[in-house]
Amino acid sequence: MTDEKFEAILTLLVPQVVQLIYENYPVDEMMASKEFYESKVYSLLEQEDTKLWHFSPLTLFNMYDEEKKTGHFEIPEEA
Repeated sequence: MTDEKFEAILTLLVPQVVQLIYENYPVDEMMASKEFYESKVYSLLEQEDTKLWHFSPLTLFNMYDEEKKTGHFEIPEEA
């Protein structure tokens, strides 16, 4: 995949995940963005070869939620 296509996918995915964070946590949009960008989930998402960009925003949010609550997360197996 080209860098441009990958960046476009991230541009679509990240705001949706951030929205789920601020809808489910007592934080505003700015803090939700900051927390997501500092997460291990985002760190892996921004690496194209991990293929996390294949997951839905809800799945990525659930991974973030698990990381936030436990300090780690599992990457779901693709069907």
